[in-house]
Amino acid sequence: MSESTQIIVGVILLIGVYLLTRQVHAWQMRRAYTTVLKDLEQKEAFDPSSAVELPYAKVRIFRMGTRDYRPKAVQYMTQTGVAVMTADSKYYLRERNGNSPFPMQ
Repeated sequence: MSESTQIIVGVILLIGVYLLTRQVHAWQMRRAYTTVLKDLEQKEAFDPSSAVELPYAKVRIFRMGTRDYRPKAVQYMTQTGVAVMTADSKYYLRERNGNSPFPMQ
């Protein structure tokens, strides 16, 4: 195999690995989003009086093990208006119907 062919194959493999990691990251974010959504629904947190604390909502500085996507999912939910954070750092869902603005591909 010539040197130029090896370079082309290497670049194609590098692009493939990059796209695969992006897909895995998106899948993990979707899974974390649905986990947080189900958690709030199970705890029936639908208004400020029934808001609950989410222990995983805070990003920890020292974390061991695999990456936890739930804090990022909670942040996304509050930014898009699906969930609301109260003054005492508790969370509740804005709507009960379960319609998600998160793009499920």
